[in-house]
Amino acid sequence: MTASKQTDGNLRHHFLVASPWLADPRFHGGVIYLCEHSEEGALGLMINQPLDIHLGEILEQLDMHGGELDLPVFTGGPVQPERGFVLHSPGQQWQSTALVTDDVLLTTSRDILESIGRDEGPDEFLVALGYSGWGEGQLEEELGSNAWLTCPASTDILFRTPVSQRYEAVLRLIGVDLNQLSDSVGHA
Repeated sequence: MTASKQTDGNLRHHFLVASPWLADPRFHGGVIYLCEHSEEGALGLMINQPLDIHLGEILEQLDMHGGELDLPVFTGGPVQPERGFVLHSPGQQWQSTALVTDDVLLTTSRDILESIGRDEGPDEFLVALGYSGWGEGQLEEELGSNAWLTCPASTDILFRTPVSQRYEAVLRLIGVDLNQLSDSVGHA
């Protein structure tokens, strides 16, 4: 992400962390990776809230190879929880892939799951069900009321940091000490 993207208000490829000012408890302790942010709205995926289902179980349900894969599947957010999303590193092309950055892509087509099940998928990936979405001006309004803390995203945190450490890692990236996080946060 270039500095100009930051100054024009586009938060694509940024992390969001709920501040204590955010009223929605579904996002407390969650880290959201923003895949899209424009005048029309925003779309992101929570990257640290695993579901009680593993990728292998989903692949088996879809009659695909890879039932032995013991990898977490995340709740991406409360919108369309039946819909799958795969954040991943570059590699081969799949049917429905959007470029987030040169290092992160978002695919929503079934063919990437087939590739992952055959061990032919991208080197790094994260699978989520559902997404976090904001309509036109909604995220900006929430940011204006200090509901979210933001910082440029890191692919190291996105793909290589253990799930249980992602929240603290993003807070460190923002410069927030978890021990000092209180209801007064939001003006950082």
